[in-house]
Amino acid sequence: QVQLVESGGGLVQAGGSLRLSCAASARAFSTYRMGWFRQAPGKEREYLAAISSGGDRTSYIDSVKDRFTISRDNAKNTVYLQMNSLKPEDTAVYYCAASDSDWKAGYDYWGQGTQVTVSS
Repeated sequence: QVQLVESGGGLVQAGGSLRLSCAASARAFSTYRMGWFRQAPGKEREYLAAISSGGDRTSYIDSVKDRFTISRDNAKNTVYLQMNSLKPEDTAVYYCAASDSDWKAGYDYWGQGTQVTVSS
């Protein structure tokens, strides 16, 4: 059983930064692809970024590519999302997710989310 717990959300002014963390209970964390998603009020959950199990490959959607950075520390069983130049439209609940394969589509495990609110 894999448990994921997000932290680091909060209230920030537009143009500011936040660093989200996701701590995983999985013994095999170093073999999992990790991703970040978000869900704004009234909208579907949106994929943001992913990082391969070894941390050597990353991907981002275009709207966050120049502002967000995904990283991981396998020794700490933790994945991070550094968010810079935040905009009010970034306001959402942010979720981390884990896949037990670097190659398959989709994710197997999800955290419960952390709220990010960006004020203007």
